[in-house]
Amino acid sequence: MADLAAGPGLLEQIRLVSWLRWRILRNSLRQKSRRLDLLGLAISGLFSAIFVAGLTVAFFVGTKSLIENHHEQFLGLLFLALLVWWQLFPILLAGFTPQFAFRSLLRFPLKLSAFYLIGMAYGLADSAALAALIWMIAMLAATLIAQPAAAPVMLVVCVMFAALNVTVERLLGAWVEKLLAKRKSREVFFSLFILAMISLQFLNPIMQKYGRGFLTVVRGWLPYLWLLPSSFAGDAVARSVQHQWAAAALKLGALAVYVALFTVLLWMRYAQLYSGEELSETAAPARKEKRAAISPSDENEVLGFLPPQVLAVFRKELLYLRRNTFLFFGLIFPPMLVLFFSVQFAGAHPTAFKKGVSPDLFFPGMMAYLVLILIAPAYNNFAYEGKGIQTYFTSPTGFREILVAKNLVTVLLLFCEIAFCVVLVGWRAGLPSTPVLFATLAGMIFSIVGQLTIANWSSLNFPRRMEFGKMQGQRNSGMSVLIMFGVQILFGGVSAVILFSGRWTGSPWLPAEVFSVLAVAALGGYFSSLDTFTDLAEKKKEVLIDTLCR
Repeated sequence: MADLAAGPGLLEQIRLVSWLRWRILRNSLRQKSRRLDLLGLAISGLFSAIFVAGLTVAFFVGTKSLIENHHEQFLGLLFLALLVWWQLFPILLAGFTPQFAFRSLLRFPLKLSAFYLIGMAYGLADSAALAALIWMIAMLAATLIAQPAAAPVMLVVCVMFAALNVTVERLLGAWVEKLLAKRKSREVFFSLFILAMISLQFLNPIMQKYGRGFLTVVRGWLPYLWLLPSSFAGDAVARSVQHQWAAAALKLGALAVYVALFTVLLWMRYAQLYSGEELSETAAPARKEKRAAISPSDENEVLGFLPPQVLAVFRKELLYLRRNTFLFFGLIFPPMLVLFFSVQFAGAHPTAFKKGVSPDLFFPGMMAYLVLILIAPAYNNFAYEGKGIQTYFTSPTGFREILVAKNLVTVLLLFCEIAFCVVLVGWRAGLPSTPVLFATLAGMIFSIVGQLTIANWSSLNFPRRMEFGKMQGQRNSGMSVLIMFGVQILFGGVSAVILFSGRWTGSPWLPAEVFSVLAVAALGGYFSSLDTFTDLAEKKKEVLIDTLCR
């Protein structure tokens, strides 16, 4: 008779899923690594809170000023900023947003309506959505102070605008997920995304040169903004401020049409997922061609000085790099930013200053930036191992050789990027004086080797699993991120003091000498720590396997 019993209602299903998610979170905090991860995220979130608080004041003051000065027709621009933020910023923070685990939810006998509402709830839990909601509350408070009669309309507009943005964001996310199910489409999408982000960096120099003509084009497009939902939201509030209630109701109706349209589209997309749509790039079964085995002698011709265990892991890491399209294309980003900074602050005709920055200051700054960006993945060395981490514990290889091989790949990437950027900076801004050049290179060796030692410790203590070809949910552990920021600040501060000590003491070669001593000490500390990390990996075996094999 169990199959004839009535299932739980919609609200009961949502309550059960929420209770399950809370129990999973609470039970996961029993592990020390999870508690430290949460602590790291909380501390890192303080910086985001400062940013959100500053813009909250700006939205409050802006709304209040527009209403009091009778410029309420420009409220649509504030809603347009919220719309752009809500739809674009989640892409930049894709690794930090909560995930809507469709497969996990479909294990339970959920109704389609419950499935839809839970998806919408995950959209509201997004960091960009929470920030936008706070800003809309600030706009509502400003309206309540400046024009209390328009506050009810502002409240309705904010609720409808929030529903619209969450629906659009969930819809775009669902379609992008389907688009990125294939590796080729992921590569094309990510390549276009990288090119777009790099192009934005050159917007300021272009505006300085062609700003007048660009502003003319923008003014020509402004009249067409009334078709956007942000314009309907702003006009509804503006009409209510002017006590034109019929026109305000008409604008609210237009906004409601947008909400209804995207709600129907999202419902249709979720219905496909609910019916069991499987997104996979697995090819159809086919006879595999027999590949020729790679003889060890071919590898030893180039890297014969490496032990065979180190060489095997080194080769595997290079294959991982070739497979990880996102990281591979990400290597283009630092040199392009170095070129951008050289156009802005250095060279014969810098765009930011009349007189460019001296090469003795610009060159060390650019090299420090490269180390900051490129060494970040080393703080989570085992991110892409997955279930392969078990092979390391069963193979006749110590973690000493494994860490050396992984660090060699990081050093190889850093060497190639730095060599290319040194040539680029020398061409655009000129090389610094000989003492500063040698001091910078020695300082980079000290910083890289010292950070690799700490990064190996962080990788063993705070691992975090990542997957190839995914953008969403790909982030390091919160404590790992906090350690990385702290170490970068420490090494940057120490290096800056040492570099400026040459000027303070009148001895230009003093920084190079100090960095040389520190580099030798860092190398000694690195090699002496490898045996300790081998023992630590054995102690952290359960944590590594549990985290990476999940």
